[in-house]
Amino acid sequence: MTDPDSSDGVTVCACKGIRTCLQCEQLKGKGQLESNEPKIVHRFIFDPETRLAVGRDCDVTSFPFPGVFYWEDFITDEEETELTAAMDQDVWNESQSGRRKQDFGPKVNFKKQKVRFAGFNGLPPLSQKLVQRMTQNPRLSDFTPVEQCNLDYHPNRGSAIDPHLDDSWLWGERLVTLNMLSNTTLTMSLEEGFEELGLTGEVRVEVGLPRRSLVVLYGEARHRWRHGIHREDVIDRRVCSTYRELSKEFMHGGEKADIGAKLLDIALSYTGTPI
Repeated sequence: MTDPDSSDGVTVCACKGIRTCLQCEQLKGKGQLESNEPKIVHRFIFDPETRLAVGRDCDVTSFPFPGVFYWEDFITDEEETELTAAMDQDVWNESQSGRRKQDFGPKVNFKKQKVRFAGFNGLPPLSQKLVQRMTQNPRLSDFTPVEQCNLDYHPNRGSAIDPHLDDSWLWGERLVTLNMLSNTTLTMSLEEGFEELGLTGEVRVEVGLPRRSLVVLYGEARHRWRHGIHREDVIDRRVCSTYRELSKEFMHGGEKADIGAKLLDIALSYTGTPI
């Protein structure tokens, strides 16, 4: 088990391709690393009260930004301590871009669209009460997670996650993330610009994630806008748990409903250990 409070938190770098962490950059030299920063970036900040993306340095004042739901103070200080302490009792596996992870879910080959059950023994025990709490909200009343991924970020490792869209073959409509130990910013982006507003270049919407809050992405925020965490927005150790549900293809009435039923039976046993 790696000490979460160690100076670098890295035993073996797991970065591949264009992804890097501070360890990579120290070994290769920053001058050899190419910047992917676009020339034109239009920046907005998400206002959870109005559900508007408000312009920071753009001629467009604001626009509606649907598909983001907040639940502040989803857990207490005591629950945060309990959850993160339990995670640190398990092994954190090195991941790319300075992250560490723990997976509680089936092994999936998204390219070949294949699911393997080997090693999957359910979500962790402490998640049961969290899932029950989620379903008390009407937006999540039918949310049934089949997979949980814990991620550990630290500024000393240069942790980040590149803008990306989660798979939609196996994973369903809602992505639910619990943010712990520090505030951060989730950056939503359209790299090709925003034609509806006449914006060319990249468009970014910064979504603030308070400590101990729950955020749900759905609709356009889930399927059109890429989401990521920039290195500069990791100001202290950050741990998050992301829960994913099954797509319609794996639910009752879908072509792969039998596989989905088996996955849910395992997931909801809440006896899981990281795979």
